[in-house]
Amino acid sequence: MSDSLTSRNAAASTTGTDALAVEPQPGLTSSTNSSDAPYLHNISSRVSVVKPVPHGKVDDDVELQELPATSIENQSDRDAAAALPPPDPFVTHKALANAQYAALCWSLFMAGWNDGTTGPLLPRIREVYHVGFAVVSLIFIVNCIGFVSGSVSNIWLTNKVGFGKAIVIGAFAQLVGYAIQAAAPPFPAFTIGYLFNGFGLSLQDAQANGYVASYRYNAAARMGVLHGVYGLGAFCSPLVATQFANMRRWSFHYLCSLGVALINLVLLSVIFRFKTQDECLAEVGQQPEAKDSSEDGHYRQIFKLRALHLLAFFTLIYVGVEVTVGSWSVTYVQDQRGGGLSSGYISSGFFGGLALGRVALLWLNSMVGERRVIFLYIILAIGLELVVWLVPSLVGGAVAVSIVGLLLGPVYPIIMNESSRILPRWLLTGCIGWIAGLGQAGSAVLPFMTGAIASGAGIQSLQPLLVSMMGLLMVLWALVPRPKAQHAD
Repeated sequence: MSDSLTSRNAAASTTGTDALAVEPQPGLTSSTNSSDAPYLHNISSRVSVVKPVPHGKVDDDVELQELPATSIENQSDRDAAAALPPPDPFVTHKALANAQYAALCWSLFMAGWNDGTTGPLLPRIREVYHVGFAVVSLIFIVNCIGFVSGSVSNIWLTNKVGFGKAIVIGAFAQLVGYAIQAAAPPFPAFTIGYLFNGFGLSLQDAQANGYVASYRYNAAARMGVLHGVYGLGAFCSPLVATQFANMRRWSFHYLCSLGVALINLVLLSVIFRFKTQDECLAEVGQQPEAKDSSEDGHYRQIFKLRALHLLAFFTLIYVGVEVTVGSWSVTYVQDQRGGGLSSGYISSGFFGGLALGRVALLWLNSMVGERRVIFLYIILAIGLELVVWLVPSLVGGAVAVSIVGLLLGPVYPIIMNESSRILPRWLLTGCIGWIAGLGQAGSAVLPFMTGAIASGAGIQSLQPLLVSMMGLLMVLWALVPRPKAQHAD
């Protein structure tokens, strides 16, 4: 009995633990009586196995039998993989990711084309239908109804049919709107075309912005380029619309718009193939965001967010200012500065500046900080609007309007970038849909206000209205909360 205990103690002390069982050696088993069996069984059930070694070399040559390392290595690999950042879809799936992004850019080009059309055609619409400022502004009200209905429907459509089908529904609605307008029907029917346009644009704008905001790499730069393409569409459209405004078949401009919209519909259908946003992102290697487990409906979750409503109201005023400048500046220059039939090119100058600013000023946004740079842009834009208002120069006013476009251009992409940092990512598409939809409603509300005021006070009221609205933008932006850490990634 004493020999067996001595052997056990020596083996345990050699390994530095009492959790090592010793393989039976010659002579050990024979010297162990039955009273020691439970003790040895307990030890052997808890410990690894020590290979037998020659007598006298235990201290130097003990080798522990290694446990299988496969499970440890696999867990280590999984931990290392989890620590790595997800791959950039524009590197791992370059062709498809670029095709998707190009289709979204064309959709925003279509939106810009639509917004740039109204300004040069507005004087001709008043002339053809024999209506004043207030009545012609009804097109903006009907457009607003379409925008708001689209932004509200977007949340429901995204949940029910998904990204791919919702954006195609929007593209088809826009196609219907242009088909109505191209025929130059009576004024009430003509305005119905704006209803379909507003609904379709709202859906496409929401889905495209939500998709790009979901990118995990270079989302800010790609958002800037996306809306730069919007500005490009708004720049090109007045060049065409100004020509048609002086023709007998002025409404045939909407046939050009119909062709652009048809290309848009085909691209969105072929590239996204009616799939959900998560499915489309998964195709380019980006895994979907974690969903919130709350049982509250999406509407309730979204509309409980105070930051959402501040961002949406800011966007409403901003887009309203943008479209008012692009739409009514042509009429203002013709009536107040003696501009001729080519005054429609001023609208192109404004939207060209808008497109340029969204790409060329990305470096300044990064250097100053996106939140602070908005204050700088708005202050400078107010100063230039005062120049347009107080300096009676046709050329000077046209140049100032173009620079206002350059300064206001980066604001909209920054709104979308800040939204992706402030708002919960699992609600991002619905939230951006509401922000974009309400913003597009601003493109109807403020131009209508301008027309209503101009019908009584004259078109010279345009500049005081724009300056006051830009001042309101500064106040609203100061109220928007800063991004929180949990939504910043």
